[in-house]
Amino acid sequence: MATSKLQALWNHPAGPKTIHFWAPTFKWGISIANIADFAKPPEKLSYPQQIAVTATGIIWSRYSTVITPKNWNLFSVNVAMAGTGIYQLSRKIR
Repeated sequence: MATSKLQALWNHPAGPKTIHFWAPTFKWGISIANIADFAKPPEKLSYPQQIAVTATGIIWSRYSTVITPKNWNLFSVNVAMAGTGIYQLSRKIR
């Protein structure tokens, strides 16, 4: 059973054999860096950077649900980007 699931993932149109898998996988680095910045004082955060992270997350989350094949890796990383960006903006605004 596990073998068939791995094989299905491997052969998926957005699987590890395609850029559609690797681009969002590496994009997790942006979300992880933004999480690491939670420890920074809000004064050191950049409005333009956090607006860009938030907007990118929102726009690409929507896009990832309308493309074929559905790319849930792309969706999840962009939800994380939007969430961390919104949180950082809320810290900066306070």
